[in-house]
Amino acid sequence: MSYLDRIHAINHHDPAHFRPLRVDGSTVGWLKHGFAERLREWPEVFTVAADHADLAAELADFEARSRALDEVVGRLVADGVIDHRHGELYPVTATTRENAVMLLDRAAAPYFGIRAFGQHLNGYVRDGDDLYVWIARRSASKRTYPGKLDNMVAGGLPHGADLEDNLAKECWEEASIPAEIARRARRVSEVSYRAEVAHGLKPDTMYCYDLELPPELEPRCNDDEVESFQLLPIEQVMAIVRDGDQMKENSAVTLIDFLIRHGRITPQHPEYADLLAGLRG
Repeated sequence: MSYLDRIHAINHHDPAHFRPLRVDGSTVGWLKHGFAERLREWPEVFTVAADHADLAAELADFEARSRALDEVVGRLVADGVIDHRHGELYPVTATTRENAVMLLDRAAAPYFGIRAFGQHLNGYVRDGDDLYVWIARRSASKRTYPGKLDNMVAGGLPHGADLEDNLAKECWEEASIPAEIARRARRVSEVSYRAEVAHGLKPDTMYCYDLELPPELEPRCNDDEVESFQLLPIEQVMAIVRDGDQMKENSAVTLIDFLIRHGRITPQHPEYADLLAGLRG
């Protein structure tokens, strides 16, 4: 295995499996063909053709679109096509979060192939020249990736959430990091990828943060999402990311970004150029 394998694992899709979902002529998502055909049940909401699906022109404003889409999702959940509602609303956009044209429940995002946004934070400790990284283990009861290793803090970014406030909330909920420390986190990069999954497409963007922690501060689980934390030397983290599948896939990729920025993967590495390109998929 290699670092590049980690990136390839979440940058794979076959365009032939999808057709665009459009609003006012702009592509805001990608639908698997079978799912697109299911949307023909709502002709008042979607106009479905063989090579695209359009939101009905009559749904001309943000609230009307969001309401109509929510009703469709509710039916699809009731019918077992979408397995659950998450309860967080994500922006549906062709460009940035701020330019959302409607809202969609987080659990439905990959079915409609919309770009989802999240925040991933790597907490680390320095001891002279030595570097250590806090690694979380996800709860065995998590719906997604149970028991996998993860960044110290990671979470989705609901519509309208302020980046700094949302990160502070996630830091407290997942790791008991006080807000005054969480607000020292530096937003350092963005990682994006496009992954085909069984029920759709995940064209996601992750805002990446670094937070240097004092040696005496130990993250503690403050909800049911994280089972435990461990502080690992950077060499062990590098081996975990490179050599196995213990870590949640997109979290492994944010750690590759961390390793590059902190000089642990250097331009002399044979995959260096491909890694840089793959992080901005």
